[in-house]
Amino acid sequence: MSEQPATRSRSRGLNKVQIIGNLGRDPEMRFTQDGTPVTNFSVAVNDSWQGRDGEQRERTEWFRVVAWRRLAEISNEYLRTGRKVYVEGRLETRQWQDQEGNDRYTTELIARELLMLGGRDDVDPPSDTRQEPVTDSSISNDNNEITADDLPF
Repeated sequence: MSEQPATRSRSRGLNKVQIIGNLGRDPEMRFTQDGTPVTNFSVAVNDSWQGRDGEQRERTEWFRVVAWRRLAEISNEYLRTGRKVYVEGRLETRQWQDQEGNDRYTTELIARELLMLGGRDDVDPPSDTRQEPVTDSSISNDNNEITADDLPF
């Protein structure tokens, strides 16, 4: 019996983030030089746990979210400060130099799917409220790759 040659698996990594939280401020929409809309907003995700001493602890983690194209337009139109939202996407770290020439970095959640939770004015919606998610893939998106030239900042 002859042995089969070993095959190498080219495994791709996984970069998927899902968060549910509240908008920290109204979205800001800008446009790239070629007119592509991009919207930035922040989402606060609250976490609580009981410490070893029995005390209740809380922490808020802030996420910078970037939405592109039609998802950017929808985010800008419907999201407001305090609104509860589900965001799914990938993490991406950008690097740039500030005015003094220092390297700066920021990590952002690049949104692929967005689900507005609750009613139009609800901050904490009833648990049975369900809406269809808005996804980047359901919106015609010819190229998911964003280059540095696409960034409006």
